[in-house]
Formats: sequence, C-alpha cells, structure tokens
Amino acid sequence: MPIPEPRGPVSAALVAVFAGADEPATVNTAALGCRSDPPDDVLTDDDVQLALTLLYELHLHGIDGVDDRLEWAPELIAARAELEAPFEAAVRELVRPRVEKADSSDVVAALWEMTAPTAGPGLSGFMATEATEAQFRELLIHRSLNQLREADVHTLGIPRLAGRPKAALVEVQADEYGGGRLDRMHSTLFATTMRELGLSDAYAHYLDDVPAVTLASLNVLSLFGLHRRLRAALAGHLCAVETTSALPSKKYAAGLRRLGFGAAATLFFDEHVEADSVHEQIVVRDLAGGLVEQRPDCAGDVLLGAAACLAFDDLVGERVADSWARGASSLRARGS
Repeated sequence: MPIPEPRGPVSAALVAVFAGADEPATVNTAALGCRSDPPDDVLTDDDVQLALTLLYELHLHGIDGVDDRLEWAPELIAARAELEAPFEAAVRELVRPRVEKADSSDVVAALWEMTAPTAGPGLSGFMATEATEAQFRELLIHRSLNQLREADVHTLGIPRLAGRPKAALVEVQADEYGGGRLDRMHSTLFATTMRELGLSDAYAHYLDDVPAVTLASLNVLSLFGLHRRLRAALAGHLCAVETTSALPSKKYAAGLRRLGFGAAATLFFDEHVEADSVHEQIVVRDLAGGLVEQRPDCAGDVLLGAAACLAFDDLVGERVADSWARGASSLRARGS
C-alpha cells in the first residue's frame, strides 16, 4: 500500500512515523485525542478510517517503504485499540436492527433470509442497464482496495477454526486463489478488469480517492479478521459476501457487455456468477452452520458479521447512487 495523504491528526501522525519523522507514541497521543473529542460519526470520519486502514495494513500487505517491525510497535497497537473501540461500537449499533430481527436459533435459515435478493433493481441493476463507462470506472475504484487482495482477510480464519468449518473455508478459499493458478486468482481477474477499463491495477493505487465509508467497509472486515474473538463474525461476513455476489455479478457483466467490453473485462464477474452459486451453500451450511454446531454461543457473532457486510454494502451503494443522482462523483477530491 502506498503512503497516502493524511486526512486529519491521527493519520498525519501515522504518516510522519512512516516517514521516520516522528515516534510511534505520537500516534497513540493523537488517537487518545479522538476519545476526548470524538468525531460526529466514526463510520464516516476520514481521519479515523484512514488511520485504521493503515494500522490494519501493517498486518496485511504492508506499506511501501515502511519498516515491517512497526507491525508490532506497542504504541501503534495501543492507538489501534483506541480507534477500534468506538468503531466496533458504531458497527454493532449500525447492524443491531438486522441482528435483532434474525432468528439466532437457526443460523442457516437466518442467513438465507438476511441475504435474500431485494425486489428493487438496486445499484447492480443500474449498472446493467444505464451506467456509463465512467461510472463503471468509479465503481471499480471503490471496490479495488478489497478486490485486489480478495480472500486474504477471510483466509485469516483458517487457523482459528477446526473440523468441518475449517475444511469448508479452505475449499472456498482455494477457489478464490484460482486453485493454485495465478491467472485464475480472483484478484488477478479483477486487475484485468481494471486494466481493460483504463484504470491502474496497482494495489491501493486509489487509496486517496475513496471516501471514509469505503474505507470503513474494508476496516470492518479487518476488525473481524484480526481478532480471534470475532472469528465467527468473519465467517458470517464471508457468508454474506458469497450469498449476495452471483446475481449482481451477472448484472455487472451484462453492463460491461452493453458498453462493448469483451471477455477479458467481464471474466471476473462471470467467474463469480458460477463460483459463488456453489460457495454460498458451502459457507452457509458447512462454515457457519458447522461452526454454530460446534459453538452455539457463536450464533450471534455469525449474524453480526453477515449484517455488517450487508450494511456497509448498503452504505457504499447509497453514497454512489446519491452522488450520481446529483450529477457528482462519489469519490473524494484529492486533498479534501
């Protein structure tokens, strides 16, 4: 991940540490300042969400030119904890109505009900029939930070599971990584789609362009993936991803074909139409269902993870749709 432009005091302190211009303790001091003077909405606060993204990335692909030993710098771990506490609380509040509505006594049935297709056309319907090439590029930019590392964070769940849930997760993740073939890895396919539409396929190239809500959708996945106590939420998140991908992917592929793009551009979405129709059965019944059979107390967290995935999909979709309805871009103006 490249070092981005700061968006406030915490991310500025982090960037200074990355550049060797300051000590990690300054980041913790800045994060403590957020506790004493909290943002109006942590989920849409650019500074908090960028800082969390950078702190999480130290554990994932790393940051360009930054010493990997900072991954376990105590002051940065402390800063992350300061930011995570209000973030997790806000996520739980955001999804509470969905979770309370779901029947935790039958998690498999609850997951199918939570992820059932909606009646309206939604964003994917718009992409199929009306979106311009420029709007497709914009949507790909929103998705690029996650899709160019697709599967990586969910894979963190493998060593934290046992038995049937572990086997189910391994089966799904093997497909995500192309069955060992680089050219079939889903992240490789997405990179091809970006190039076909004239975009950079460099990892996190568009970090400065995406808004806080898009970063928050990444950060909630990292929150689940990096905390063992939330491994059931990670499983639930994957369930929502896999059960809601096939139909939208079919519509995205149709939209790209409508605009004249060929198989190289649509293969990522075409692959998800087929693969996710199989994956959804595995993750709901064997991963989530198997996990709850082993640990009935995990049911609530499975639903939490699924609800969080759906909620952030909605928030990002609303940001995109509302912006386009006003004739504006849903991306940030650099330097804003």
